[in-house]
Amino acid sequence: MTLKEKALHYHEYGRPGKLSVTPTKPCSTQAELSLAYTPGVAEPCLEIEKDPLNAAKYTARANLVAVISNGTAVLGLGDIGPLASKPVMEGKGVLFKEFADVDVFDIEINEKDPDKLIQIIQALEPTFGGINLEDIKAPECFKIEEALAKSMKIPVFHDDQHGTAIITSAALVNALEIQKHKPEEVKVVFLGAGAGGVACAKMFTSVGVKRENIYMVDRQGLVTQDRAQKEPYRGYFAQKSEPKSLDEVIEGAHVFMGLSGKGLFTADMLRKMAKRPIVFACANPDPEIDYHEALATRDDLVLATGRSDYPNQVNNVLGFPFVFRGALDVGATRINEEMKLAACHALANLAKASVPLSVCQAYGVKALHFGPDYIIPKALDPRVLLHVAPAVAQAAMESGVATRPIQDWEAYHQQLCEMIKVKITRDEIIEEKKSVFIPSFAVSK
Repeated sequence: MTLKEKALHYHEYGRPGKLSVTPTKPCSTQAELSLAYTPGVAEPCLEIEKDPLNAAKYTARANLVAVISNGTAVLGLGDIGPLASKPVMEGKGVLFKEFADVDVFDIEINEKDPDKLIQIIQALEPTFGGINLEDIKAPECFKIEEALAKSMKIPVFHDDQHGTAIITSAALVNALEIQKHKPEEVKVVFLGAGAGGVACAKMFTSVGVKRENIYMVDRQGLVTQDRAQKEPYRGYFAQKSEPKSLDEVIEGAHVFMGLSGKGLFTADMLRKMAKRPIVFACANPDPEIDYHEALATRDDLVLATGRSDYPNQVNNVLGFPFVFRGALDVGATRINEEMKLAACHALANLAKASVPLSVCQAYGVKALHFGPDYIIPKALDPRVLLHVAPAVAQAAMESGVATRPIQDWEAYHQQLCEMIKVKITRDEIIEEKKSVFIPSFAVSK
């Protein structure tokens, strides 16, 4: 079968789609039914009325995330509408559950007006512990997320922005170390100035890159100050320059960050970059420059793509399940910059740790070691949960947005270990606990 045939068969047969709802409590006897529904159900209702925080004790809300889209920017497919976006939103739900045991309702909303969309999502707050915005086009996505984050008391996270930013920033931190570049000295060129590009650029400044050294290029060329007022988000990085093409801007650059389309970054452009360049060609499914062509062009290169069949896959699945896991576990009221940076550095540090044999076997390799071909953990590394979720939870507590602070980190670590789907051995868990987890949180609260 072709890929198309396999994909359609996968989604159609058995029960159509990829998600279902299953009860977590027994309800097979009259006594159980009286507890699950009337009359017993009135008791938790009254307790929640007394104290809204009791919803986390008596309902699924504290582990329930809404994956919400209006279908205006779906993958590389564009504005295909909310109904056609549903397979993608279900897919995000599968990843949330498989990687971090977070439950999801996918919600596709037929509304393009940002103000109306904001109102609809605000009204959903009693149902959910968090909101994951997905595939909403720029610039509306910026306004929508900002308004929701300010008005809601649960985490709101636009994954196309911040998930991408967390993963690429972690990869950048390690790539700079490998290539012996200081973040404050590098010139960074972005190709693609949409939601993901702007968020990545902002987080790059948080890990040390200077704002004035970031050059954003889109379909119109280099973003310059004549566009800053009309385009305030990408205009934040506007350069004092005449408009230039990518071919001109890339001269002497240390880092290329591609969030655009196939084949838009050429071998000639790569040759113009500084010594020991870093190239993140993250267009999917085909990167801005062919992987093998790039390696043949420069032998001093660190290269990452969005593909799983090449080394250094920059993939959002390393972020959003675990960021929400940590945020939900402490009842965070928002996902702030401190939590995002904590996730970024947790990923960067994990790439430097010894990789368990079980992870290597999952990828069909004998070993994985920190270096040019391994700057970011693998998507199927179960230890990501053990590192990122606690780091995010800790940052939430320290920044004052946690409503249910963790008291027993040992017990929390054990709880996370029990969530892992791809099992690592008992010895690997013990070694993980000794080498990373306990020292990270050996701070009395």
